[in-house]
Amino acid sequence: QVQLVESGGGLVQAGGSLRLSCAASGRTFSSYGMGWFRQAPGKEREFVAVITWSTGTTYYADSVKGRFTISGDNAKNTVYLQMNSLKPEDTAVYYCAARQYPTIVPTRWSNYNYWGQGTQVTVSS
Repeated sequence: QVQLVESGGGLVQAGGSLRLSCAASGRTFSSYGMGWFRQAPGKEREFVAVITWSTGTTYYADSVKGRFTISGDNAKNTVYLQMNSLKPEDTAVYYCAARQYPTIVPTRWSNYNYWGQGTQVTVSS
């Protein structure tokens, strides 16, 4: 069984920074990509940032471009999300995800087959 474990969430004031981490544990597996999605109360899960290991290509939601940076280590199946200039609208539960298969739509959450339990990020105004 593969488990993804997130850490680094918390409460921060608007304009502050947080760094989320996600590490895979359990049986060995190879992922084509990993990423971060988030879900705010009463809203649907949305894509934040993802990375495809083979090409190093990263994708960002328009709402976080220039403020968030995704990075990671393919060999260790770890991924990070550096979040700067946080805004109250960034408040959500952030989920780490990994996909074992290639896809032409890496930003679609349904293409990811492993998920973490989520970590709360709260940005106060």
